[in-house]
Amino acid sequence: MKFPVTALAIGAVLSLGAARAEAQEKQKFTWWYGLTGQLGEVMQSYCRNFNASQNQFEITCTGQGEYADALQNTIAAFRAGAHPTIVQVYDVGTTDLMLSGQYMPARQLMSENGYQVKWDNYISSIGNYYATSKGEMLSFPFNSSTAVMYWNKGTYRAVDQEAPPATWQGVEKAARALKAQGHACPIAIDFDSWQHWEQFNAIHNLPMATKGNGFGGLDAEIQIAPLFRQHANTLFRWYKDGLVQVRTKAGGRTLPESFASGECAMMMASIANHAAITRTAREGLDWTPAMLPLYEGHSRTNSMVGGASLWVLKGRPAGEYKGAAAFLNFIAQPQQELFMAQNTGYIPVTRAGYEGIKQSGFYNKPENHGRDIAVESLLATEPTENTRGLRLGNFTQVRALYANEMQAAFSGQKTVDQALDAIATEGNKLLRRFEQTYRGKTLP
Repeated sequence: MKFPVTALAIGAVLSLGAARAEAQEKQKFTWWYGLTGQLGEVMQSYCRNFNASQNQFEITCTGQGEYADALQNTIAAFRAGAHPTIVQVYDVGTTDLMLSGQYMPARQLMSENGYQVKWDNYISSIGNYYATSKGEMLSFPFNSSTAVMYWNKGTYRAVDQEAPPATWQGVEKAARALKAQGHACPIAIDFDSWQHWEQFNAIHNLPMATKGNGFGGLDAEIQIAPLFRQHANTLFRWYKDGLVQVRTKAGGRTLPESFASGECAMMMASIANHAAITRTAREGLDWTPAMLPLYEGHSRTNSMVGGASLWVLKGRPAGEYKGAAAFLNFIAQPQQELFMAQNTGYIPVTRAGYEGIKQSGFYNKPENHGRDIAVESLLATEPTENTRGLRLGNFTQVRALYANEMQAAFSGQKTVDQALDAIATEGNKLLRRFEQTYRGKTLP
């Protein structure tokens, strides 16, 4: 039996064929990211939203575990010729990407694909971390943060400390008063060098290393600034006096969990923790973020950015770069920066994004109170040689070295000064190893 070919059937066939043709015509490209859990879900949302926003391109986004995993997996994939178009690389992986030469500079990518970008719209203390020594951004700032002080207003109000102290001397006074009332944990710390060493040096305008924190060459050497040496010894003295408790991932509550539960009344941590603390805080917890404290007699300089940027890698088919440029233009729009702020603890990376978020009333909502402090901290001054970022190789290992040495000092295995000396000595060995790996190359 033959069935009549109706106009409706012909239309259905044509529609199906058109849909298939459209699917085939979409330019596909890939992005690998290094975030997990709820943050990984947000990255997937970016990809779904981009795919839904247009019909030319289709991005496939794949989580690689943590930041370090994403970088190592990309290196391995590059050697096999199976690397992604875009990869998310954390702050201290910037030096590795720069020296690899296996990337397409941000300006080149956008210019060649017809996008006009106001590069000076990026907050300078963020953009400079991912830029050459001449200030040309090579990658695209994305999920960004800086360190702040989290302050339990309700607990400290009991000792007549209404506002977070601006100085470390004020921190000690408040903590001793709280301890005298029997509070077991006035201050919580961990051994994360990013918030306790790197940010401390930045806001006090102190160098982490010679050669302008490594911007001037791979032969830079780590320095332990005298003020930081004093500060590390002060924290240990407070630890012995019961003002400080150590919280690490190794056991018990982490630093943010200790604060959110109300157990510890103060901590130094990333602004990226703000959203999680809001979701998990003990009922009635009255708290706020504030800028990191300074030592008296010092003027504040901008804090340093943390987080990651997006790099576009060489060696992919030409059509993929059109998709990459479209995606990077998409996520740079103010409404997408608002999406990031609404769904994570990260901060806007452009001035327009920051102004747009302010005008939306975002920071006036109780659950977002104080999150603008982080941007103000990054905007405190224009970046100096000591605050624009780090160009120090093997710095992931240096951070691990810092944590191990400070753990040894606080557990009584050595003095704080011995630990700091070891950080400098062993850290410089790591820098020399990195220098040898990239012998003959210079930073852009």
